[in-house]
Amino acid sequence: MKLFVGLGNPGQQYAGNRHNIGYMAVDAIAAAHGFPAWRARFQGLTSEGRLGPEKVLLLKPGTYMNLSGDSVGAAARFYKLAPADIVVFHDELDLAPGRVRVKVGGGTAGHNGLRSIAAHLGPDFVRVRLGIGHPGDKRLVTPHVLGNFAKADQDWLAPLLDAIAAAAPDLAAGDTAGFTNRVARQAPTQPAPEPQPRRSTAPAPEPEPEPGADTRSPLQRLVDRFR
Repeated sequence: MKLFVGLGNPGQQYAGNRHNIGYMAVDAIAAAHGFPAWRARFQGLTSEGRLGPEKVLLLKPGTYMNLSGDSVGAAARFYKLAPADIVVFHDELDLAPGRVRVKVGGGTAGHNGLRSIAAHLGPDFVRVRLGIGHPGDKRLVTPHVLGNFAKADQDWLAPLLDAIAAAAPDLAAGDTAGFTNRVARQAPTQPAPEPQPRRSTAPAPEPEPEPGADTRSPLQRLVDRFR
């Protein structure tokens, strides 16, 4: 059995936040693969079904982000799951919007949800890092992650969630490379900003004279006329 955890904060006021992209990912998986209705368990909401031959429990912790490990730890202990069987979908500031990377273990990079889970399970669970981009200033990080996705973000967010759902059986089978490759093929990438033309401070060159044109000055033409 595998445990797929989507990180986020419970409550309608947080539903559209960038911080809730983990919730959005497991919601997309549940919808695409016909999982049953969510029900309250393990201090969160769960839905159990299959991805290919693998039995998978989807979990959205209801403990708020900072205490995600309370919910995840309870589910992991009940099913006697090893960290390698637990996959956590979470927002990632250090990836551009729409980028997806999978890693096993490592640090938490200041993510409170990951820190809480690591405190219960150790660091060796699987992380699916879902890029939301960095606002560029450390002081803007909190309003950025707790702010809603903009309307324009739907151009990449909705297809990304569809791609994650379609590729989820690969992830359940342990094929992380196949999962990331399939998502990359199906989800649109964010276009890079077009480079702005550099402004030159040099004076504009004088136009070349047309062939056969009289290049004499008015004074020179007058002098030549009376020669």
